[in-house]
Amino acid sequence: MSQHAPLVIDIAGHTLTALDRARLKHPLVGGLILFARNWKDREQLTALCRAAKKNRPDLLICVDHEGGRVQRFKTDGFTHLPPMRALGEMWMAEPKGNKHAGPMDATNAATACGYVLGAELRACGVDLSFTPVLDLDYGHCSAIGDRAFARDPRVVGLLAKSVMHGLMLSGMANCGKHFPGHGFVAADSHVAVPVDKRSLTAILADDAAPYRWLSNSLSAVMPAHVVYPKVDKRPAGFSSVWLNDILRGRLGFGGAIFSDDLSMAGGREIGGAAISYTESTLAALKAGCDLAVLCNQSLSTAEGGGSAPDDLIAGLTEAQLKGHWQPQEHSELRRLALLPKTPAPEWDELMVQPQYMQALDWLP
Repeated sequence: MSQHAPLVIDIAGHTLTALDRARLKHPLVGGLILFARNWKDREQLTALCRAAKKNRPDLLICVDHEGGRVQRFKTDGFTHLPPMRALGEMWMAEPKGNKHAGPMDATNAATACGYVLGAELRACGVDLSFTPVLDLDYGHCSAIGDRAFARDPRVVGLLAKSVMHGLMLSGMANCGKHFPGHGFVAADSHVAVPVDKRSLTAILADDAAPYRWLSNSLSAVMPAHVVYPKVDKRPAGFSSVWLNDILRGRLGFGGAIFSDDLSMAGGREIGGAAISYTESTLAALKAGCDLAVLCNQSLSTAEGGGSAPDDLIAGLTEAQLKGHWQPQEHSELRRLALLPKTPAPEWDELMVQPQYMQALDWLP
């Protein structure tokens, strides 16, 4: 296998245009990430996913669909999933009557959340959701907030593992984020480059601990656009120290590594210098990412008038031809491993499955 399809890009609307089809068929493009703007109803989403797969059968169709405020599809039958903090609160609650409460109920509810989340998405043709969030809730990071399960890394690890179990039951892989931890910094990497000045020892003992405990069950990991200057001057997603030496070497993770969105402010500079999308993609891939994600750049109002995905494809092609970047077979195998292995039931069939109906009863 000489090819490697590391790029994950977006589309503008509810259907594939001729330009979308051409981009998604390009051998350097391996994934499509969907947003709320790509949603009208279940019939439209299902048709879109089928068209994308017909265009490119091995395309990995992704979405940020965690529950709470980060849930792209919320109408036409999709279950409103709780923010993950609700599971942490259930863990801490005292049992009272028939109310679900305490650690064991919380882990069962977490499995139910993962199953419902994965099963509903898969019934419409989506392959992967970028979840669970493994960040710790320190109470001062607005970008994370109630997306986090709890402050205690042990609670986070066990609830995340339960969500991942539910995803697995639905036939969906998982992606832990944002390594090694985004919860301690107050700044939002969508609009800034946060800096976490703690030592490696402190981070490994606390924020990064869930990644060690889950290293055998995580399918994928997404690093944070955060700088940890006592470890490396580069953000974690551009750092071979974090991705190769620590995540893969010390923590033993063997799955796929996605960059976080390279259009975010945290992905647009290294060492204080602004970089292009091609430069940020090359930096991410050379640091150890298997896949590079570029969001919201197909829109006509985006930088470059919606041409950024084409510019990136051209830039990465040129880098490959000049020998500045080479495809990695192991990275492509990791991408392919994220595709579902079993067929998913149709929506109407899913709605009457006992396992699905039981899971709904356990949601917080």
